[in-house]
Amino acid sequence: MRLFVALDLPQEVKVRLAAMAGGIPGVRWVPPENYHLTLRFIGEVPGHMAEEVDLALAHIRAKPFELSLAGLGTFEKGGRVQSLHVVAERTPGLAHLQAKIETALQRAGLPPERKKFAPHVTIARTDGAALPKLAGFVQAHNLFRTEPLTVEHFVLFSSRLGKEQAVYTPEVEYALAA
Repeated sequence: MRLFVALDLPQEVKVRLAAMAGGIPGVRWVPPENYHLTLRFIGEVPGHMAEEVDLALAHIRAKPFELSLAGLGTFEKGGRVQSLHVVAERTPGLAHLQAKIETALQRAGLPPERKKFAPHVTIARTDGAALPKLAGFVQAHNLFRTEPLTVEHFVLFSSRLGKEQAVYTPEVEYALAA
């Protein structure tokens, strides 16, 4: 199984994000049903390890918290812009939950995450896009903001790679409690 831990987004936020899509040739827009905020990518694991991951995540205790999305950004690799995303404000609640997940997964036997946590929601893959078009899009939509969302759970997703796009399936939802 290919797994990751994420925050799912309310439908109204997905609709607002989807309304931005379009207008940049060479971009593959992420379908709204795939919008999420990754807390920890796990990757391919055998079935028994998936059970260990579930058990570790089920023991996490954290309080619900507020989260806002604000502004746009890009990620680059090797000097090429690879993706376009909406930035999630780094709050103490989000940082606390992400750290708890990381610790729990390491205890379950996964290696530490090598990348620094950068909370975001990917809205497009930009391999074939012209930089001036991307820069113009980011400038035009950089004032995007959501009202604070109350995060009351996180989700273990499985991912199957398809021809056009990945298919994400929520496997287990874990409640946050006050």
